[in-house]
Amino acid sequence: MTVISELNAADLLRLYRRRELSPVEVTRDALMRIARFEPAINAFVLVDAEGALAAAQVSEARWMKGEPIGLADGLPATIKDIIDVKGFATRKGSLATPDRPAPHDAPAVARLKEQGAVILGKTTTPEFGWIGACHSPFTGITRNPWDLTRTTGGSSGGAAAAALLNLGVLHLGTDGAGSIRIPAAFTGTFGIKPSYGRVPAYPASAFTVLAHQGPLTRTVSDAALMLSVIGQPDMRDTTAWNTPAPDYRIGLSDGVRGLRIAYSPRLGYVKELDAEIEASARQAAQVFATLGAVVEEVDPGFAEPIAMEKNIWYAVAATIVDAVPAAERGKMDEGLRRMADFGRRVTLADHLAAHTQRTELAQHMLRFHERYDLLLTPQMPTTAIEAGRVTPADGRFGDEWINWSPYTYPFNLTQQPAASVPCGFAADGLPMALQIVGPPRNDALVLRAARAYESAQPFPTLAAPRA
Repeated sequence: MTVISELNAADLLRLYRRRELSPVEVTRDALMRIARFEPAINAFVLVDAEGALAAAQVSEARWMKGEPIGLADGLPATIKDIIDVKGFATRKGSLATPDRPAPHDAPAVARLKEQGAVILGKTTTPEFGWIGACHSPFTGITRNPWDLTRTTGGSSGGAAAAALLNLGVLHLGTDGAGSIRIPAAFTGTFGIKPSYGRVPAYPASAFTVLAHQGPLTRTVSDAALMLSVIGQPDMRDTTAWNTPAPDYRIGLSDGVRGLRIAYSPRLGYVKELDAEIEASARQAAQVFATLGAVVEEVDPGFAEPIAMEKNIWYAVAATIVDAVPAAERGKMDEGLRRMADFGRRVTLADHLAAHTQRTELAQHMLRFHERYDLLLTPQMPTTAIEAGRVTPADGRFGDEWINWSPYTYPFNLTQQPAASVPCGFAADGLPMALQIVGPPRNDALVLRAARAYESAQPFPTLAAPRA
């Protein structure tokens, strides 16, 4: 018997083509499971059951005639509520945002719809995506299906929870300092932050050149399909490549034999790293050697760039908060307001200097990739932290959330493609993950490496939230 919740995008498309399953059946199944699981996980801002079923019916008619309109026809998808979907408000996890329908679809949403995707609804985010956890004054706490006392990570936390439970097969997230990779790591799903500009974005993110949009999925092949769709041009984003995206499924299974791969357990500066995560990441790196790659332990050779990140990130946080009328700011997350206080102390000279330093760091990594095709690191130094908290309760990472995500933000600064792949479970029963970083604009290589690892070490799945 076909169990819809176990199927990925490739499975669904194959069954649609054979007329053994319909988009309407798949959409109804997803909506049923969302209704069942949502009270426990709180992953959705809104569910558009009526719109999704209407889109699924139109898709079903196309498949019955053998005339699908694109790669995603009939595939259920979700959109993070930082990205515009026409007809729905974009609240960004904030009580201080207007409850006003967006007039247009954002580029990635438009591309998904054009190729037949069925939009199930919008997923949760912390306020304006400011932290690597997922709770907000607007939606409350999003919980990790592996352990409901833990966060999914953020800021694309609702997308990650939906991906893990297969509440749709394509999930659109954003990543400004790790916001796709953190929740992917904490939930044991696959997430890729594409090269900056591969996926057009509009309206532009306040976090400018740090902000990427990309997939969270159960499998690498689903992410490859999704990136092929959302990476297509949209001239509203003048910073995007706006060149046709390839079909990233082509060559996905070509393997890693002969690649030169660097493994860096601490990037030369990470001090806090759980021992079992370090051991698991090292074992994962060795899997690439067994697959025929040449793996060498080496650091990329740059100093910790946290001041650089803060002088951009925190300064932008100040502009976000200051754009809200003073009388409304009390509705905002206290942590975001504190970050804005720090950001107001960043001078224009410091902010501009950080952008210059960011370019120098990117040049450094270009030189590094002349010697190594890929860089591997642990993805997170700890498993999922306690739900509702900004930092772990044990205090070892201090008071600022960015301290417990040292492997993510450097590659927002450099704008490189980076992916999180599950690599086992810790003693607490929570997922651990490995990060794969590639040269700029070589997203296909990162996906190929991730698929090679997935083939050797299949990713975990979960049918329902654990009590």
